[in-house]
Parts: sequence; structure tokens; C-alpha cells
Amino acid sequence: MKRIVTMSLPLILIFAAYMGLKPVPITPVAWQAPVSQGYTGLHAANTRLQDLHTIGLQGEVGPEHVVIGPDGKLYTGVESGKILRMQPDGSAQEVLCTTGGRPLGMAFDADGQLIVADAFKGLLSITANGNISVLLGIAEGGPLHFPDAVVVARTGKIYLTDSSTRFTPRQWGSTNEAAMLDIFEQSSTGRVLEYDPVKKSARVIAQGLSFANGIALGGDESSLLVAESGRFRVWKIATAAQQLDLAKPSPQATILFDNLPGYPDNLTRGKDDKLWLGLAGQRNFLDQTAQRPYLRSMALRIPRLFWKMPPAYGHVIAFTEDGKVINDLQDPSGNSPTVTGVTETANRLYIHNVSGKGLGWMGK
Repeated sequence: MKRIVTMSLPLILIFAAYMGLKPVPITPVAWQAPVSQGYTGLHAANTRLQDLHTIGLQGEVGPEHVVIGPDGKLYTGVESGKILRMQPDGSAQEVLCTTGGRPLGMAFDADGQLIVADAFKGLLSITANGNISVLLGIAEGGPLHFPDAVVVARTGKIYLTDSSTRFTPRQWGSTNEAAMLDIFEQSSTGRVLEYDPVKKSARVIAQGLSFANGIALGGDESSLLVAESGRFRVWKIATAAQQLDLAKPSPQATILFDNLPGYPDNLTRGKDDKLWLGLAGQRNFLDQTAQRPYLRSMALRIPRLFWKMPPAYGHVIAFTEDGKVINDLQDPSGNSPTVTGVTETANRLYIHNVSGKGLGWMGK
């Protein structure tokens, strides 16, 4: 036994040194995570999102966001960088264009141009013929680092989230890797920006978000709803705000939802002025490491093969602008792709996802 211990000791010391000293790309920050209430109360577990119909995408993966065009067709960006266009039933699929990046959030402007937040390429404007113009590019120092979601106001101004200034998909090879590192670190460098297409200039509305994600305009467009994935909450922020630091109290920013049971993602407007929010996955061990940042560094030293991940969990909610939840749809089966949001039409709900091989829908 003594010999076994003696022989094992060097290996133990090497392993301990590896777990404690191997460089990692994050400088994790301690924060106070709220205690998760899980699937209770307004979010009581249900199966209302199971058994979706599916539109196949001819081998494409990850319709992360879906928007209805002025022509009545569906538009969605996929992992390959293509933007697909199709009829509402999924027929007549065609490739509008290929951005060469990863198109995420999308919206149409008053001129029928498709405005796209592409995580690798920047803020794009795309014509009905598929011609691409870069409105705001991605470069060291800005103006954009990780464009994620976008919405267009009646004034023509464009509002978008820049998820992280620390970790970019260009640097880390994928949106998933950059997002994971940002949420592990919790340095809260996400921002909300306004782009004026007339002046061709951008300004920062708010900063200090832990992975800024989905965005939607309030009904009178004097405020923005913004999903903060890394802190499980949704903000209401004045569009008139300027360089607002969300770490400090301000009458220009309030928390509409806090302590959600998953990571809030896309925000979209539906029928009757309701809003939809996707929750991209369950909360996990990161809650327990909030006050122990060194554990997050150690986790990154463990091969991903050994990470214990919670089962897939589909979840979307609908709510009114004053924060009243009016619908909650879940798929606890473990078979759901990573749900990111909802697009509502007169008779269907299209369920966005970032990892599935098709576009799910429910309704008629």
C-alpha cells in the first residue's frame, strides 16, 4: 500500500497543479446569484411545448431567430451563415444570401431591407435580392464585438445588443464558445446600442450586462426590453439613456423579470401586444459557483467530455409589457433543441432554436 501511495503521489501533485495553475481564458468575477425557484408558480412544469410539428431545413442547422417579411415569407439565419427564405408552411425554401458569418437576430426596416445582427460580420442590411451592406462592422476596439439581437423603431433607428466586449465569436470560433466564456467570467461587458442609419453613427445606450441578448421595443418606443442571459433577468431601459451603467441604480432602467428559471434569450412581439421570451436552457452549477469564482476556472480545466450538463429543456413564456406572465410553454422531455424564442403569426407559433435540424411550430 505504501508503495502504491508513493507511486501515486507524483500523479496527484501533477493533477493538483494542473487544476490549480493551468491558464484559462477567463478572469472570473464573484457575484450574488439569486436562489433559483425552479419550475414552480407561474413557471410550474408542463408539457405544452412538446410534440411540435417540424419544418425540415434541407440539412441546415439552428434557426436561431425567425422573422416574417413584408412578402409574408419566413426568414431565418442558420449555422452555415445562410439566410433562408420560405413560405409559412416551409415550402419553396431558398437561400436569400450567405453572410459568411453567423446570422442571429433579424428585423425588417420600413424600406423592406432585412437588418441582421451577424455575430461574425456585424450589423448588416440585406436587400430582397440578397445584396449585403455592412452598417457597423466588427473590429478591435469596436464599434461592435458580438452583435446578437436587433429591432427597428418607427423612426428608422436600429437598436441592438452587443453581447460581450470580452469574448467574440471571431476570436473563439463560435457563438457558443464565446457566450459560455462570457457567462463563466461574469465581467458584465454586454451593451445596448442605437444605430442611426441617416447619420451613420452609433451610440451606447447602456452597458454592464452579463451577456446582453434579446431586445424588443416598448409599445410607445420610449423604452427597450433587454434580456440579460448571464443574470437570468430582463431589463426595461429608456431609449434616451446615454452610456447608462446598469451596475448603478437609475430611474432610466428597471428590472422587469428577475430570477428566471433559465437563460433568457430572444425577445419578440406577438399578437395583441404580448411579448415572447425564449429561455435557452436550465440553470446549472454556475449558480453554486457565483461566490466561488475559482471553481469556474477549475471547470474550464476539466475536459468537456466530463462536464455534467442538465438535460435539454424547451421553455418559452409570453407576457405583457408590465411584466405579467400570460403563457408558459415547456418541453421537459430532454428531446428539445436549445430553444431561443418565438415568432407568432395569426395561427402559428414558430419556435426558434440554435441547435436543431428543423424549425418547430405549433398551431394550425
